Amino acid sequence: MDKKPRRILTLIYVVVGATIGFYYMPLIWDVLNWHIAESLLAIIDIILGALVFWLLAIPLVTPTLKAIHRVETTLTSKNPLYLLSGALLTIIGLVLAILISIPLWRTRIPVINNILPILLMIIFSYFGFRIGTTRLDDWRKLILRRNQKERDGEVLDRQDPNYHHYKILDTNILIDGRIYDLVKTGFLEGTLLVPNFVLYELQYIADSGESIKRVRGRRGLDILNKLRSEKIVPIEMYEGDFEDIPEVDSKLIALAKKVHGAIVTNDYNLNKVIQFQNVDVLNINNLAKSLRPRVIPGETMRVVVVKKGTERQQGVAYLDDGTMVVVEDGRYFMNKPIDVEVTSALQTDAGRMIFARPLHSQKGIGGQSNKDTAKSSNSNKNNQKKQK
Repeated sequence: MDKKPRRILTLIYVVVGATIGFYYMPLIWDVLNWHIAESLLAIIDIILGALVFWLLAIPLVTPTLKAIHRVETTLTSKNPLYLLSGALLTIIGLVLAILISIPLWRTRIPVINNILPILLMIIFSYFGFRIGTTRLDDWRKLILRRNQKERDGEVLDRQDPNYHHYKILDTNILIDGRIYDLVKTGFLEGTLLVPNFVLYELQYIADSGESIKRVRGRRGLDILNKLRSEKIVPIEMYEGDFEDIPEVDSKLIALAKKVHGAIVTNDYNLNKVIQFQNVDVLNINNLAKSLRPRVIPGETMRVVVVKKGTERQQGVAYLDDGTMVVVEDGRYFMNKPIDVEVTSALQTDAGRMIFARPLHSQKGIGGQSNKDTAKSSNSNKNNQKKQK
């Protein structure tokens, strides 16, 4: 560690000790009934106070510097609006403490006229900072309030209840990773909101001793960094916390109620709890389930082959909704209704594609397939023409 900050901090300790010694050592002399010349006594008080705090500085300088470094790291990572609101409310708290302390300073009671005002300043400034930083969204709305449009002569306090500007991401949805693909499609509108307590939980998982948890946590952090760096949709960090609520899931619900947002998750149990709390939820698993193909392998359907395919004597049919059905050996059933069995389904960027085979092509009359029957029929017709 650099020696210059250590020397500066040690000097601060010595100056504070000398000041305290100058003001409070005379009280000790009075209690001990020691009487010395005032000029010599002042010098002794300053020297003793400075010496005591210099001795205290030897074990305390390193922890103090570490604490200062942590505070600096925390403050530099915060939103400027967070720091501004915290500083303004801290100043207001100090002003109120000074106004209350003015009559206390005029009293001659030792503790009330010097120690109590200091305690009031510390308490008021602390509560001012807490109020300024924990109610950040309210201060943001107060400072950045915009003129809202009028509808039928009334000003709307909020958007339509079916629209939620904030989409709150939980820990599981970031670890899952599909939120990134969903955002890239453009179907998710509004602003993504990532609370600090979710970020701390991700960091805790990423620092876990278990390799599986560590990989999951780092994956979540990587997805979050990709969302912020690519700027596909606006993304914000929620700096506040609900300290009276211990569980992260309950904090998410409280935050959703506070900002009128919807929670994006893939957690089945959390989904049920959110719905019980009358909070809107966007479940990625439900979305994926609703987008699955409506047909499954083994299902039968009736189609009409309308054109030839590209490979293996394929034919192409279409369902009523425009879904393409590729039929094996479909060329032998052109423009005819035929029962087919679904073998597989494929979801592409252009839509769904179903692969099927005719039920009649499995076995025909006499154990021949329809394909072989068609070939033998053609050969019989050729032989009859030659005989004629």
